[in-house]
Amino acid sequence: MTKALLPVLIITWGIMAGSLVSAQTGTDSISLNHVIANYNTAIGQQSHLYNGPEYEFYDPIIKGNAYVFDVKSFAPGTVNYNGTVYSNIPMMYDINKDVAITLLYNHFTKISLLSIWVQEFWLLDHHFIRLNTDSTGKAGLATGFYDQLFQGKKVGILVKRAKTIQNRTASLDIETFFSETKDYYVRRGNNYFSFSGKGALLDILKDKKKELRQYIKANNIDFRENFEQAITNVATYYDHLTN
Repeated sequence: MTKALLPVLIITWGIMAGSLVSAQTGTDSISLNHVIANYNTAIGQQSHLYNGPEYEFYDPIIKGNAYVFDVKSFAPGTVNYNGTVYSNIPMMYDINKDVAITLLYNHFTKISLLSIWVQEFWLLDHHFIRLNTDSTGKAGLATGFYDQLFQGKKVGILVKRAKTIQNRTASLDIETFFSETKDYYVRRGNNYFSFSGKGALLDILKDKKKELRQYIKANNIDFRENFEQAITNVATYYDHLTN
């Protein structure tokens, strides 16, 4: 049924698109959206987006959650998957397993996208990119997804967000919980330098340290109040100074 339906929908889509360009009427727009929706439904089961393993939520006995920014529900996202960009699809990001998750066309079954096919994705107003370990060992980064806070011509700022499952003794019981870590990096050329605070960041950008200190003071940039916004602002200004 699906194979027979696809050619008809594709032809109809083309006719409707042409009509929309020439007429641009409200009726055409509504009809076109309807045809595209039907087309997407027809090809849904054939999309190569749906080829990862089934994903299961964690045991609720574990305190906290495994997800980025503690968002435990699906949100609209965009993913570049094996060279094809899929927009406005339901997504979650498990930073314990370091996998992006979506729903099947039945809107019920959860699957993990194959990480080796995920070049990048956008979720919750953040851009995550996949980096692979440099075979020479010079890059110093583990393979995985990194939150790209800033990407300039000379420098970039990345953060590796992760959670691990930990145990601790509480009274006579053992409590299991998720513990979060954040590792920050400056990209300069093909090299990445880790840092954890203002001083370390300025040491990496030492060729403009004086100007950056003046900028931080003049703009009352508080690293304790919003660390990620502060380092993004400093990197942005450094990129401006060096271009």
